[in-house]
Amino acid sequence: MSQEKLERGLSNRHVQLISIGGAIGTGLFLASGKSIAIAGPSVLLAYMIVGMFVFFIMRSLGELLLANLDCHSFVELAHQYLGRRWAFVTGWTYWFCWITVAMSDLTAVGMYMRYWFPHLPQWIPALLMLLFLMALNLLSVKLFGEIEFWLALIKILAIVALIGVGLYMIFTHHKLENGIVASFANLYQDGGFFPHGFSGFILSFQLAVFSFTGVELVGLTAGETQDPEKTLPKAINNIPVRILLFYVGSLAVIMAVQPWNIIDPTQSPFVTVFSSIGIAAAASIINFVVLSSAASACNSALFSTSRMLYGLAKDDNAPKTFAKLNKNSTPAMALLMSSVVVGITIVLNYVMPEGVFSLISGISTVCFLFIWTIIVICHMKFLKQTKDEDRPKFRLKGAKVINILSLIFLALIIVICAVLESTRIALFITPIWFIALLIIYQVKFKEQ
Repeated sequence: MSQEKLERGLSNRHVQLISIGGAIGTGLFLASGKSIAIAGPSVLLAYMIVGMFVFFIMRSLGELLLANLDCHSFVELAHQYLGRRWAFVTGWTYWFCWITVAMSDLTAVGMYMRYWFPHLPQWIPALLMLLFLMALNLLSVKLFGEIEFWLALIKILAIVALIGVGLYMIFTHHKLENGIVASFANLYQDGGFFPHGFSGFILSFQLAVFSFTGVELVGLTAGETQDPEKTLPKAINNIPVRILLFYVGSLAVIMAVQPWNIIDPTQSPFVTVFSSIGIAAAASIINFVVLSSAASACNSALFSTSRMLYGLAKDDNAPKTFAKLNKNSTPAMALLMSSVVVGITIVLNYVMPEGVFSLISGISTVCFLFIWTIIVICHMKFLKQTKDEDRPKFRLKGAKVINILSLIFLALIIVICAVLESTRIALFITPIWFIALLIIYQVKFKEQ
């Protein structure tokens, strides 16, 4: 019966674009302005290094899922390799991760709308977008895939267009309205490639990590993918190309067109650069693109939260009502509950519109670091329990060494979060979440 199982309604093109949609969102279009301010042009190297470790972690996840096709997410993998306690904590934390992502994306929607309507309160467009996306997700997973496909396609084409226009401006030495000439020399003229030294370079890693949060969404779609053995490896293997093109390529062009030290860290660098080229409609078009990007990322977030809550309920880690599917094989109650919690951001945008994005994005980063750590540890357990010849063809080469390096890297990001004032509060608040989950688990299951 359709009410008993999630529908495998996602095709190859859906999964490919969902994986891109998870990797390109508010972190690139909005938070990259702050990372440029912290590190200058060296942020390009930071994105490449963070992207490399993200790719390693995704290869680990892909190998784990393909080694056991009955597992529909890495939460089930956590149960298998780390036990029920950590599956409980991981499941609820990943649900919370995507709650915070949806919150930050809805906040970004409100911020982008103020580009056209400066006096419009941020919470109004955030509320309208939440209701719209919730209604879409209630219908069917195939519709979710279609909406995400087209929203992701818009931002992909926009980034490619931005790179194309930017390269034209660079090679023709186009002079902006502010008198600055577009040139690759802008990447090293103003203070060098490392204008804030090694410390600025290292500190930018945290914002680069936030930009990549969500790439593991491709693993969550395994349960609703028609051909996981084909689609998952392809989606994961394309991650390095996407990082080089969408992140490194676009930011390199932006800082070549307009020097890093005059880019406003509080605004989307994509919008500010196009507003300086003298074409009135250009900035508005790009603002529409980053707005659709935030909507796309929020769409993915709502999908994730509903599937996580559905999975938790199926495993008796949440009330059974959240395991019920509607006639479209969609976990409607789980989606509604998640949407209500995400709606808290509407209140936050009303009460503290200026500081809500930094707070939520910081909490999101810390929680995703936990999820990535769980993936690495599960892969280490998998390698200990599995003979080399029994591993799937899609595997992480040099896994034993790379897994250790990945854990060291994730620990470094935690240290950076403690150093940065903007994330320090989030880092100290987040442990309360984990302590609460462990207490709830102990009370619910009364296990030692």
